[in-house]
Amino acid sequence: MPTKASSKGLYENKKQKASDSNTPESFIFLTGRHFHNSSLFLNPLVVFSAHLSGFGVIERTAENTIANNKVTSNLVAVINEAAVTDGCERSTGNLLYTVATKFPANALVHRPKLLEYIVSSKIKTPAQVEAAFAFLTVTGSEDLDVSKFEEACGVGVEVSLEDIERTVNEIFEEKKSAILEQRYRTNVGDLFAHVRKKQPWADPKIVKQLIDSKLYALLGEKTAADNEKPVKKKKEKPVKVEDKSTTEEAPQAVPTEEELNPYLIFPAPEENYKVHTEVFFSDRPVLRACNSKAILEKHLKTTGGKVLTRFPPEPNGYLHIGHAKAMFVDFGLAKERDGGCFLRYDDTNPEAEKKEYIDHIEEIVGWMGWKPFKITYTSDYFQELHDLAVELIRRGHAYVDHQTPDEIKEYREKKMNSPWRDRPISESLKLFDDMKRGMIEEGKATLRMKQDMQSDNFNMYDLIAYRIKFTPHPHAGDKWCIYPSYDYAHCIVDSLENITHSLCTLEFETRRASYYWLLDALSLYQPYVWEYSRLNITNTVMSKRKLNRLVTENYVDGWDDPRLMTLSGLRRRGVTSTAINTFVRGIGITRSDGSMIRLERLEYHVREELNKTASRTMVVLNPLKVVITNLEANSVIDLDAKKWPDAPGDDPSSYYKVPFSSVVYIEQADFRIKDSKDYYGLAPGKTVLLRYAFPIKCTEVVLSEDKKTVVEVHAEYDPFKKTKPKGVLHWVAEPSPGIDPLKVEVRLFDKLFLSENPGELDNWLDDLNPESKVVMTCAYAVPALRDAAVDDKFQFERLGYFVADKDSTPEKLIFNRTVTLRDSYGKAWK
Repeated sequence: MPTKASSKGLYENKKQKASDSNTPESFIFLTGRHFHNSSLFLNPLVVFSAHLSGFGVIERTAENTIANNKVTSNLVAVINEAAVTDGCERSTGNLLYTVATKFPANALVHRPKLLEYIVSSKIKTPAQVEAAFAFLTVTGSEDLDVSKFEEACGVGVEVSLEDIERTVNEIFEEKKSAILEQRYRTNVGDLFAHVRKKQPWADPKIVKQLIDSKLYALLGEKTAADNEKPVKKKKEKPVKVEDKSTTEEAPQAVPTEEELNPYLIFPAPEENYKVHTEVFFSDRPVLRACNSKAILEKHLKTTGGKVLTRFPPEPNGYLHIGHAKAMFVDFGLAKERDGGCFLRYDDTNPEAEKKEYIDHIEEIVGWMGWKPFKITYTSDYFQELHDLAVELIRRGHAYVDHQTPDEIKEYREKKMNSPWRDRPISESLKLFDDMKRGMIEEGKATLRMKQDMQSDNFNMYDLIAYRIKFTPHPHAGDKWCIYPSYDYAHCIVDSLENITHSLCTLEFETRRASYYWLLDALSLYQPYVWEYSRLNITNTVMSKRKLNRLVTENYVDGWDDPRLMTLSGLRRRGVTSTAINTFVRGIGITRSDGSMIRLERLEYHVREELNKTASRTMVVLNPLKVVITNLEANSVIDLDAKKWPDAPGDDPSSYYKVPFSSVVYIEQADFRIKDSKDYYGLAPGKTVLLRYAFPIKCTEVVLSEDKKTVVEVHAEYDPFKKTKPKGVLHWVAEPSPGIDPLKVEVRLFDKLFLSENPGELDNWLDDLNPESKVVMTCAYAVPALRDAAVDDKFQFERLGYFVADKDSTPEKLIFNRTVTLRDSYGKAWK
């Protein structure tokens, strides 16, 4: 470690960089600086500070800690009292920091007891800590009544997700009119306070997510009006609270530059020149690129300074909606910077890859609206990768190993070197050549990188670079019997293709150290690496392993089953690529990780688009026969029905013809024997309006022999439309006397899983929704639908949005439901 004098210049340089950023590194460095100046640089607080990186005000918190000796002293005391000098969970660290800065002085004697409850997770939310403060403030130095203390703090009280959802729904129902009036100027803090009053021990993160989701479901996307500054009303006596609300809330509605252009966070290629530094984040090393000026200048000369990214899927399955986010990041950044994005197949595992998947990926990338700069394969670089592996051995950074997978696992767990780690370079070179020539059996040898078996990062434990597989490759053929690993090939091919920005999801963050170690070991150009949060959606799974099991074990009908979140499944369901991209853009590409995005949010964007693009038509799913007794049996009246709700009256193309005859069909659910005030369907003696047609009044009901089922309804129509009923029903009529309407099959798709996060369940297959697919084989449609082609999209009035499926034949049309007209928060007819 540098001495105080020798590190002065380096310190001043780091201080400026840390102060200019809002990153966990800045907090950690500034905190470390304080201890350096006070001869406590190795104090446990340096370790503990890493766990405070979840704060939204990292830089400010760090500066306050540095400037306030009392806070520093309290923080050190709390760490020692809590016995977490070796670190703790971030959530625990946040609560300990709160105790150190806000604990009531007159209750200091009880602080160790509170810390004990926090570290053991008996107290785990800020609300519980606040309750503890309130209790201990009045307790003073008396003996602590543990039972009363636990009751006051809600220890042991578990608030379920269902409880929180029910409470949030109740609050929204109470405040619905005010929310609809104020829209996004609604004070979310007030809603949060109402929920907390009813459920004081609810997880605040879940409460916030549900409130945000509920607001989004109720109000939809922000409109231009939402983003406008509200005009202050003139008041005789200005009320300060309202003025404050106006000035504080209005700016929050204005989109930030990052929201308007999410790619602003990425540096320019010429900025990819950094001092080689190591920063501790979440207890593991994260390295930055360390290109020399010569290497960077060579790179910029080759690329012309353009941004080059890559979208590198492994062709071992179909792409899912998570890949849509990856495409948005990779292709989107390149497009926004006028650069290029490689579509690179990461095909290093010949056993799992198929030509079918390769073809699918290229097709779906085009469907999503992206155009690759160039299509490449990792296997295109097999020779270069092999030659660089030889060079790595020559430099003393790799060795041939004979340990079995179980032995490798055991040695890694014990942080022990392989017995073959220090074998002579010449011996490893010969053995690696034997591997290449097929002279060593599969599983008997691997090439491993000589990294750091004592590192705190398990991805530095001598990762495998090459393994033997006597399997032909779908792209490279049978030339090779050794194949590079992802950890070896990925970073090298990034460098060989002069990628400027290597972007991936957060689970790869721990591999960043290995990424830069290998490029540094081979003296290769190093791209800028940045990780973003995964896209996780409720009520589905997106693990390729789980998806493959669903497909191969026939739980679903192939990779393009409309219930799956595969992009081909979404396309078959009628979801458009533009709706998916809009959804992804709205989520953003930040590093905040872990939250599940509700499926309803995607459905909102789907509805928004289909509402504008899908033509209207009428289909009856469960037909109930209605005989119009005052219309001649052989009479058919052609009526105009609107394809679009705002169709101009003088445009014939905005309408389609529907026949009205003496036999029509309505939904069985739209008829009741017993009427009620809140029911707008048909009932004996009641009148309803048939959409685009006439009012009809029920005059007679025909029951089955057992008198339990309605077989047929008789009604009279009002040809002059004098009556004005409230209920409006969709319907389908016989196109001519005695001829049934057009019969179609309709598939009603719902969430594939019952739980929001089925992937976390041990028996996740038991959570499959038994009603995720309901097939209506005897639905009736208007004659105009006869000409529907595959992928044509419609709104079946009052039912939802549907698309013509590829299984359709000239004899039978099949439609898939894309999405209902309303979301699950308010299932109702439109």
